[in-house]
Amino acid sequence: MPQLQIGLRSLYHDFLALLFPEDCRACAGELALGEEVICSHCRIKLPYTDFHLSPTQNTLHEVFWGRVPIKLAVAYLKFQEKGRVQRLLHQLKYKGQQEVGEVLGRWFGAQIREQEDFRSVELVVPVPLHKSRLRQRGYNQVEGFAKAIADDLEVPLLADALRKNFVSGTQTTKNRQARWEAMRQLYEIQRPDLIKGKHVLLVDDVITTGATIEACAEILLKNEASAVSVASIAYTL
Repeated sequence: MPQLQIGLRSLYHDFLALLFPEDCRACAGELALGEEVICSHCRIKLPYTDFHLSPTQNTLHEVFWGRVPIKLAVAYLKFQEKGRVQRLLHQLKYKGQQEVGEVLGRWFGAQIREQEDFRSVELVVPVPLHKSRLRQRGYNQVEGFAKAIADDLEVPLLADALRKNFVSGTQTTKNRQARWEAMRQLYEIQRPDLIKGKHVLLVDDVITTGATIEACAEILLKNEASAVSVASIAYTL
C-alpha cells in the first residue's frame, strides 16, 4: 500500500507538471518533465569551480592566507554578473525561491561527501542574517544550502550558532583594515558549548572580499572550534 501511494503521488505531481510547467530559475525556460528547479542545459552550462577537488590549494583558500586559518575552502560556482549564477542567487535571495539553495546544496553536498578531506567535518554553521533582515525576507538564504550539505555529510546543522548584531553596509569600498574593524563587532557566538572541539564547516552564499567569513571564523576559533572550513554557493573570482 505505501508503494502504491508513492506511485500515485508521483503520477499526480507529473500530471500537475504537465498542466502547470515550472520555469528554470537560471534561464526562465520551461522545465521538462523530471527536471527540478534548474534545467538540464543550465546544469551543464553552470560555471563550476571544482574547488572540492583541491580544497587546500585553490584561489578561494588563498584569499584567507595570513588572515585566518581556514582548513578547507570550497565554492560550488563562479559568480558572473548577468549570468546564470547571478540569476539563481537573485531568485534565492529576493524572490523567495528557497529551493534553489536546497537543490544546489544537494548537488554540491554529494560531491564533497566523496572527498576524504571533508570526512572530519562535525558541524555545519550558516552565516547568519540580522533579525530585521530575517524578518523582512522570512528566511536565511544560506540555510537551505547549508542544511542540504549537512544532510549529505550526515552531521548536524547548527543554524543559531552565530548571531549578527546589526545590519552592515557595503564593505567593498573599504580597505582591509576598515572592513575587519567593522566586521569584528558584527557577529557573536551563541552556542559556544556546541562549537568547542568541533571541525566546523562555515557556509555562505557568495564570497567576495572574504571579510564576513574571516570575522565568523575568528569567532568560532576563539571559542575553541578545532578547525574551520568554508563552503559557499559562489565565489567572485
